[in-house]
This record gives sequence, C-alpha cells and structure tokens, in this order.
Amino acid sequence: MDEQGVRAALRHYFDHSAAREEDVAHEIYRDDAVLDFPQSGERFEGVENFREWRRMYPATKVDFDVRRVRGKDDVWVVELGVRYDGGPLNYGVEILEFRDGLVARETIYVMDGWEAPEWRSRWWAEPPHPPGGPSGDTGRGASS
Repeated sequence: MDEQGVRAALRHYFDHSAAREEDVAHEIYRDDAVLDFPQSGERFEGVENFREWRRMYPATKVDFDVRRVRGKDDVWVVELGVRYDGGPLNYGVEILEFRDGLVARETIYVMDGWEAPEWRSRWWAEPPHPPGGPSGDTGRGASS
C-alpha cells in the first residue's frame, strides 16, 4: 500500500459515509477487520459489527480534514480533524493496518484541542496545519 492508495481508501470511506451509503463506504475493510477505540475501551470484531452501529450514528453531518498521512507498506498513520454537526473541531489519529489492500485493523484516537501555554510561545514555529482547520478558528495552539 502506498500513500495514494491510503488517501483513495479514506476518500472512498468519507464520501460514501457522508452520503449514508455505509455498505459502499465499508468496502475498504476486510470482512474480519477489527476496529479499536483505546480511549473508551471498545473493540469491534468483524466489519458487520461496526458498519451496523455506524448506520445509526447520531450525528447528521461529519466533516473530516485529513492533515497528514504517513506510513510504509501495510501500516499507516492518519492525522485528521473531525467536526460533528458543525460543532467544535476534534483532533484525531487513525492507525490503519492493511492486508491484501484492505483495512484489517483500525485504531482511532479522538481528542479536544487546547490553548497553548503562553510560556512556550518564544519557541513556537508556524504549524503545518493551523488549529481549527479550514473552517475553524480555535486560536493559536492545539498541540503540546
């Protein structure tokens, strides 16, 4: 798998999921894929198990902003911003593990941003992706 393939898989998922076409969106996964949320302790085994709860997801609009994709071979890390129903920007990291060109395991971390402490300001560099993403304005800092 290369970066172009990873980005194509993400775009396929985001586009079809936004259109509520969950069967098509989940074509990027192996049937026996595992989805982990370490922050909540949840694990879903088999695409049919997480596809079904995603059909019933309470947010009516989810916006994704892929900021960086890094990896090699079958393991890739995606840094992204995600906004639910126009709410505040959340920051996310996805670890995608591929097997035979499909996602075999996905691990997702989601967190709030925070205001950068002023005492570190003399060392700040311009962030590659300003906090808040293209439609947000959360202020100077969202990194530690």
